[in-house]
Amino acid sequence: MNRVIFKVLRPIRKYGLRTFSAATSDLLNASHNHSATTGILEKTNSTDNVPQYDVAIVGGGMVGVALACSLATMPLTKHLNVALIDSNPALMAGGSIKKEDPPDPRVSTVTPATISFFKGMGAWKYIQLHRHAFFDRMQVWDYTGLGYTRYSAGDVDKEVLGCVVENKVLHRALLSCMEESNMQKTIYPARLSALDLSFSLKSDNVSSQPHANVAKLNLSNGDILYAKLVVGSDGSKSHVRELAGIKTTGWKYPQNAIICTVEHAVENRCAWQRFLRSGPIALLPIGDNFSNIVWTMDPKQAAECRSMDEADFLKAVNEALDYGHGPHPQSETKGGGGLFSWLKLDTTPSANEPFEVPPRITKLASERMVFPLSLMHANSYVSKRVALIGDAAHTVHPLAGQGVNMGFGDASSLSRVISEGVAVGSDIGEISLLRRYESERKAANIAMMAVLDGFQKAYSVDFGPLNVLRAAAFHGANYISPLKKNIISYASGEQGIPLFS
Repeated sequence: MNRVIFKVLRPIRKYGLRTFSAATSDLLNASHNHSATTGILEKTNSTDNVPQYDVAIVGGGMVGVALACSLATMPLTKHLNVALIDSNPALMAGGSIKKEDPPDPRVSTVTPATISFFKGMGAWKYIQLHRHAFFDRMQVWDYTGLGYTRYSAGDVDKEVLGCVVENKVLHRALLSCMEESNMQKTIYPARLSALDLSFSLKSDNVSSQPHANVAKLNLSNGDILYAKLVVGSDGSKSHVRELAGIKTTGWKYPQNAIICTVEHAVENRCAWQRFLRSGPIALLPIGDNFSNIVWTMDPKQAAECRSMDEADFLKAVNEALDYGHGPHPQSETKGGGGLFSWLKLDTTPSANEPFEVPPRITKLASERMVFPLSLMHANSYVSKRVALIGDAAHTVHPLAGQGVNMGFGDASSLSRVISEGVAVGSDIGEISLLRRYESERKAANIAMMAVLDGFQKAYSVDFGPLNVLRAAAFHGANYISPLKKNIISYASGEQGIPLFS
């Protein structure tokens, strides 16, 4: 039975709510004799009978809903009482995506690790009902024509390198997964207005239970609720992060990204990325002869590209992916090894694949959207009763499509830590527990951010000697088998820190 509650009007309650989930209370009382430690109470002396939750997730985007789904499908957390707070009408609308609907210009490249996460939650079956595209090859090159790298799933004995999915499909699949679950959950179509992270609840039976500390959330529609743990999944301008007093480090890039969906005459199963002087351009397959463009350039160029008529824009895209901006790299003869031929290397199968020209774009299939780019990292992912996930904790350059995968990794890790806390009867909002989530994800995310920022800076300078070094890097990645396999494993989410694990 679907137990999603759509809270539109604040109800007048004539009875006392049993705080948090009854099943969770029973489970934890069985494993821990002191319910005060878990913060699971039977009554409060609040005259308003304010609803209380184990977890309040602020932000109902892809990462926030993924956390809810993960909690709903883990044996020790599926009984938790969860609130999802977001004013996005999509959470309330329900409905389905029609095959004839135009492609969404916003897409995500999900890694094999993310795909496994979705399959484990039961969400991937919903994605399979809609347009998506696996790719088994990738080609990377730059405008100098000095080198290129080809990657293949066969290099690491895999069937695919990843899958490109429209964001609306990912979100709808996760919502369907959440709606299918039996988790006790309430959707609040509102925004967070205020947050008290040390609110004290008093028990009627003060002799048997001490005060319980919870977070108090005030919402824009006048609702008030309590939660043991507040999760900020509310984006790069996170209000949860701000109210929790967590500072950030980062900078803005002098670049914008223009994204759109285009159509070509032939099927595409390869992910293409070319580094230009102004920034990288990527062509990513999304199925049905559609591909997605992510083109990074300076803000003035982005504004000009957005305002071009369709014919001029398509001409600019085809030039950026073909002979424009510089020559094609020369394909090496079979077994040549390029700059590293003298090493007599045992190369991967893709090392002998010739350079290919991407499919020619014939039509613009969506609106063009422009986004400013920045790097941001929260100095801390957690404080007492607060955890940050996704863009609330970090934003990165989109050149490798890793941002959303980092967020899904956060959701997976946090749900696992919450489950471990429930297993031993811990207060799931205690900082000592949440630090385990932070220590796991912070190191992995910082490593990925350093790699992506390094690439952005390395390809932002057009300088002869540096161009030669970049060419050497292309050849090394193409012909040194252990290096290539290491790069693929890291980009697939199967390896924590590149080159060292």
